[in-house]
Amino acid sequence: MRIRVLGAAVTGALALSALAVPAAQADTVEGDTTISNVVVNGGKAVVVGATATKTISVTFKVTDDSGVKDAMAILWHGSDFDNSDSGAVATGNDGYASCTATSSTTANCKASYEIEPQYNAVNAVAGTWKVWGIASGKDADYVQKDNVKTFKVQRLSKLTANASPEPVKKGKTITVTGKLTRANWDAATYSGYSGQSVKLQFRKKGTSTYTTVKTIKTTSTGGLSTTVTASADGYYRYSFAGTSTTPAVSATGDYIDVQ
Repeated sequence: MRIRVLGAAVTGALALSALAVPAAQADTVEGDTTISNVVVNGGKAVVVGATATKTISVTFKVTDDSGVKDAMAILWHGSDFDNSDSGAVATGNDGYASCTATSSTTANCKASYEIEPQYNAVNAVAGTWKVWGIASGKDADYVQKDNVKTFKVQRLSKLTANASPEPVKKGKTITVTGKLTRANWDAATYSGYSGQSVKLQFRKKGTSTYTTVKTIKTTSTGGLSTTVTASADGYYRYSFAGTSTTPAVSATGDYIDVQ
């Protein structure tokens, strides 16, 4: 599949035209229209796997003393909106948000978006994205802002752990191996995440809390391997705290029977 990256600046210009407001510089306000309470994906980071399209929603409130006419939000990534290197326009409704009046001056608006690997999700754009917003009142007042909200778009992570041998005699050496991978949007697969600090943790049988035993780093292929001394029955796992581009993840604990 040919990788395509959707730039938001073009769609921003289309939004201005669609809303029939004058061409505007960044963060332009004419009149008393406001956009507030912007929430992306329920307030959670947008975590996208290697192949499946992720559908998310954005909600926000618009106010204008004459009533709300139209509103639109565009998701974008880049140093600035005019030079954005990826983005997403709302699906359906010609890119408009669906706005429901809650009073004569206020409306709650909502729109859905798709983040698709090898289209608008490529490895280079993982991290912080922004929401471009525009809304107009029935009296032709409007507000347009390049960044009404920031949010994270991250590459889904996976982590494994395997402790051996099992069973093992008390005082003997246990080897715990594993691997940290994350979605490679460019290749539509999962690739090792190298050079990352990962905690080896242990939970004693009959307890509910993991404690950190040591911290090691992943190899160039995302591999993990370290040794510990067998002391008690329990579960070993690896735990990764995450980065700006990749969410935190913990492996399923692997049980060791110590005899």
